[in-house]
Amino acid sequence: MPAEEQGAALQSRRFLWLYALAAAGGSVAYVPFLTILLPMRVTGMAGTDDVAWLAYATFFGAIAASLSNIAFGWASDRTRRREPWIAAGLVTSSVLLGAFGWIGGVAETILLLLLWQIALNMMLAPLAAWAGDHVPDDQKGRLGGLLAFSPAAGAAAGVLVTLPGLATADTRLWLVAALVALCVAPVLLFGRARSLVALDEQRNEVTAPRKRQRGEVIRMWTARLLVQISEAALFAFLFFWFRAIDPAMTDARVAQIFGLILAGAVPLAIAAGKWADRHDRPFAPLALCAAGAAVGLMVMAAAPGLGAALTGYVIFGLSASIFLSLHSAQTLRVLPRAEHRGRDLGIFNLTNTGPSLVMPWLTLALVPAFGFTGLFVALSAFAAIATLLLLRMPRTS
Repeated sequence: MPAEEQGAALQSRRFLWLYALAAAGGSVAYVPFLTILLPMRVTGMAGTDDVAWLAYATFFGAIAASLSNIAFGWASDRTRRREPWIAAGLVTSSVLLGAFGWIGGVAETILLLLLWQIALNMMLAPLAAWAGDHVPDDQKGRLGGLLAFSPAAGAAAGVLVTLPGLATADTRLWLVAALVALCVAPVLLFGRARSLVALDEQRNEVTAPRKRQRGEVIRMWTARLLVQISEAALFAFLFFWFRAIDPAMTDARVAQIFGLILAGAVPLAIAAGKWADRHDRPFAPLALCAAGAAVGLMVMAAAPGLGAALTGYVIFGLSASIFLSLHSAQTLRVLPRAEHRGRDLGIFNLTNTGPSLVMPWLTLALVPAFGFTGLFVALSAFAAIATLLLLRMPRTS
């Protein structure tokens, strides 16, 4: 294809980078709040009953997020406009986030949490589908690489808003809301996505011209779910495992390791995404990363000491982080019907919220009987199955 035609068939770098910034804003919206600010508020209200109340909040919050993500994805499909939903969700979720400072009871906090989850997914669901409307298949690898900024941004925001002396507990909520607005607003105001003929035709047809077999969609969905379960389990119980190996391990050191892995995944994901686009091998990096996650978990399961444990976790952490960011973009490639993109992505989003419902029971079933070694072996098997599923995907797009 001539250079002029090829450039015309691609989305502008400005939109890609501003969209990646907005996606990072979505991570900033929930990571600091759900992992740090909300648990601190629940502990202050509930005291010794904080774990039980936090479990209720997590459970019902995950259900609200799952259903509302599907609903607002469907609504943005019906209206054929993503931007108004994104803007409305940004404003509403920001106001509700600040409103947590006015609530003094645990039950009221959980009710407000459900409303906030609904408002947040009013922004997140159309935002995810918006990429499919404007980013062609030839750039989905690059898009996936840029999405690796999202978890790193969420972790960095958590560090920033909790700096000693920076803000009070209530002010932190508004600080998070301001950071989200600074990330999301630019793409709405200045994104100006380039109109691409191929994508416009696909969006206006009843069925996308390149049908995907149902089995491919199921394999992609299942592979992400299996890796997400492994990632969620590690996220929740990593500190306890490190302490079991080395009692001197502190929460600050674990957080530093986690942050370094997220930061290191960004350039690797960008490089992998560019390679996938250049060689038209969209699913090869996904299979490789799933295999890397399986290897890392087995190293962790067999680790005799802290050095091997850290090595295994670095392998797993980098592999899983790259996998999840690239998978988010390549999912847009396999969805069969462009006019239902938002709804279908909401169904894919169940792979993000579902593990929080599965992971605690899996851990309780395995750790008391087999220790963390048994848990890591099981999680490694999940990642290995994901690898096999992805190896069955087409070699090219």
